[in-house]
Amino acid sequence: MLEGFAPIADNKARILILGTMPSVASLKTNQYYGHPQNAFWPIIFSLWDEEPPADYNKRVSYLIAKKIALWDVLQFCEREGSADSAIKRPIPNDFVSLAKICPDLETVFFNSLNASQLFKKLVKPDAFEFLPKIVLPSTSPARAMRFEKKRQMWLSVRIALEQSNNV
Repeated sequence: MLEGFAPIADNKARILILGTMPSVASLKTNQYYGHPQNAFWPIIFSLWDEEPPADYNKRVSYLIAKKIALWDVLQFCEREGSADSAIKRPIPNDFVSLAKICPDLETVFFNSLNASQLFKKLVKPDAFEFLPKIVLPSTSPARAMRFEKKRQMWLSVRIALEQSNNV
């Protein structure tokens, strides 16, 4: 049984980004989006015209400073390889507890359609049932799409944060 990571979250978070379960490379490095070809970090930093630092802790600090929480839908699962299609016996994370850590969340973004589908199927109760939920294309290298096209779709994260800061 594979076990996911603790959330990157604090009480100032306004946005939650959810993946499915860390990849083999991420589990090996003990880092979210640890596969060198995953576009997550380059996309997030590019939203503010910046380059991701090599240091993982600086990447995490950047998310927190931007008021972005990061987690996965699943806490545990069985899976051969990294493909979401290979997930068996999925057990969701405790989102009621996350809602207490992040009481001011305004929008949930899913880093793939699979993450959204697993959330809808497994997360009961949905602690974020009244929040807008937006599905974004997966940043995984397995999701074939040009970087710039993915980035354009992911700009909705920055827009949501800017709208939040204007309230």
